Amino acid sequence: MFRDSATIARNVHSQVADRIGALIVRGDVLPGDPLPSEVKICEMLDVSRTVVREAIRTLTGKGLVESRAKSGTRVRPREEWNQLDVDVLRWQLEHTDVDSYLAKIFALRNAMEPTAAALAATAATQEDRAELRRAWEAMVSARDNDAFVNADIAFHKRLYIASRNEFFWPIAQMFEVTLRESFRLAALGDHRPRAFEEHRAVMEAIEAGDAERAREATWVLLGNASDDLVRIRGKDPFKNRERIMIFAGSAPLQWRIFS
Repeated sequence: MFRDSATIARNVHSQVADRIGALIVRGDVLPGDPLPSEVKICEMLDVSRTVVREAIRTLTGKGLVESRAKSGTRVRPREEWNQLDVDVLRWQLEHTDVDSYLAKIFALRNAMEPTAAALAATAATQEDRAELRRAWEAMVSARDNDAFVNADIAFHKRLYIASRNEFFWPIAQMFEVTLRESFRLAALGDHRPRAFEEHRAVMEAIEAGDAERAREATWVLLGNASDDLVRIRGKDPFKNRERIMIFAGSAPLQWRIFS
């Protein structure tokens, strides 16, 4: 019921890490620039040096900063940040243009999700298949947008997990943060009946163990999802899209990928 002093200390250093991390991601402190000294941060945030050190350790673990003797703590280049870390993703989302963010997320999904679905068709466990169907059924029975979005996220998270390739799993874990906004926007449209069928096509292909059908069904789902967002927002966040050829079996399937 009551938090002990260690828990309170952890909460304080997490809050300090959150404040500093958000400033870094927002660009208030640029890569290569030093952070203020420990003493200065203590004065600015009215916390102890122990709290500041723990916060810096947290940010170091996320790849945002590095500490060296004589040169202090400096912000690392953006390409060295742990971009799949939940906190880094959240800070990025809070301080990034929505359309730019959506385009980058769809670029990642187009690159990874069809392959994850194909892998899931041959590697999914019985539990994976059951969880996919349970998520799909929750989408169909959802009574409001929040329930629909939660079920939709659960479906796509399980798809990546069902690949049974641990290098795909971090993408599944980031969905709760990164996809909620795009799924929330998409849920405002009138496409649900079609979405039910598209998700069912992916699910049934995985259940049948048909990798190429799962891949193709996922391409269809992603393509229509991007078009839905364009209609809902009234502009195209994927304006740099280009055509590529995806080969599914012996027949070439033409689709879009977003850059």
